Amino acid sequence: MKASPTAIADVLLIEPRVFGDARGFFYESFNARAFAQVTGVDLSFVQDNHSKSARGVLRGLHYQSQRPQGKLVRVVSGEVFDVAVDIRPQSLTYGQWVGEILSASNHRQLWIPPGLAHGFLVLSDTAEFLYKTTDYYAPEYERCLAWDDPTVNINWPLNGAVPLVSAKDAAGQRFAQL
Repeated sequence: MKASPTAIADVLLIEPRVFGDARGFFYESFNARAFAQVTGVDLSFVQDNHSKSARGVLRGLHYQSQRPQGKLVRVVSGEVFDVAVDIRPQSLTYGQWVGEILSASNHRQLWIPPGLAHGFLVLSDTAEFLYKTTDYYAPEYERCLAWDDPTVNINWPLNGAVPLVSAKDAAGQRFAQL
């Protein structure tokens, strides 16, 4: 397993060792000891989530105002553009975003520490997205940063298309309101 920093130092791109041949492949999608060793992060994961979405679906940018969740995210079918936005006021990268292509074929994962907003755009016909969280889902603290906020200015690979978003995500707050 290899961990590489992104433009937001605490957000890490994780690349597992994949063993493959003509029969297929094998890799450890998570190993707590190896994860702690390469990331320096020693947190417990308490919940696994799995979603399936169609092309053009944009989910997010979600966060919890209290009981923030760290997330280890990956794609097991299809491809997404995955985004993390630093909404921690004391952070040197406050207001900045990073985005990575995660897919079933590249096996990459993204570690998003607690306190960041997270979302993704489905680039393939469908995508199945899995993520581990460091705290339980708390709907009373769930919040959403507008995916199209002009201050954050995420360069979503939409190619002129309008993303499919939920009513909740369409009503996301502007960065200035956080």
